[in-house]
Amino acid sequence: MTQEIIISGFGGQGVLSMGKILAYAALMEGKEVTWMPAYGPEQRGGTANCTVIVSDEKISSPILSSYDTAILLNQPSLDKFQPKVKKGGTLIYDGSGILNPPTREDIGNHRIEAMQTAADMQISKCFNMMVLGGFLKLHPIVKLESIMAALRKTLPERHHKLLPVNEQAILKGMEIIQ
Repeated sequence: MTQEIIISGFGGQGVLSMGKILAYAALMEGKEVTWMPAYGPEQRGGTANCTVIVSDEKISSPILSSYDTAILLNQPSLDKFQPKVKKGGTLIYDGSGILNPPTREDIGNHRIEAMQTAADMQISKCFNMMVLGGFLKLHPIVKLESIMAALRKTLPERHHKLLPVNEQAILKGMEIIQ
């Protein structure tokens, strides 16, 4: 099993941390992993993305030109990365951040209303975990327990009180992915 993923959106949406938590969870399960972030000088508000590769075998290069899955949280990201999803691949997008939905018919297009749902639940800071939950529903490449362990490791201890809310967001994302 190898899953090559691009996660992209505006800085501040939790794109890099979503990828980092996914990568850390896979690493904790003994899988081969790469996590490669990319962002401009304006880390908050500018476009940010990260590439995550999770595999049962050695990974030859972290550099990719096409992806099995694209998680795209804004229109510029959709415009840039939609063409790079492999035929038969998966595209996940947040309905609030996309004006012109995906047009490709040779991939699975999955809308998730994570931003609106997180706002309705008053857990907007957990928006990225809701999207991650949607991804894990479609591609259960790591266990929820591993994601929670990765969150526990990566969140500063002063934020550990937010772990139950993050788990709630992940589970809600698994429910609302279309």
